[in-house]
Amino acid sequence: MSENKGGEIIGSFLTGALIGAAIGILFAPKTGKATRLQLGEWMDETREKTKEKFEKLEDEIKNRKEHLLKSTN
Repeated sequence: MSENKGGEIIGSFLTGALIGAAIGILFAPKTGKATRLQLGEWMDETREKTKEKFEKLEDEIKNRKEHLLKSTN
């Protein structure tokens, strides 16, 4: 996975998440308070998943950097 490919995946994930949230809000049969509560929970979950994906990407970049440094020495 190239660094650019990882950025594209994360960008696609975030775009899809935002579109899904917008559709969910538009078609929600709940009250505003319940929808805000649900949206807040969804945002917390999405933030956590995004953080995990960034950490995995960071680890992958570090591993590839170490591999490149070992192979050039």
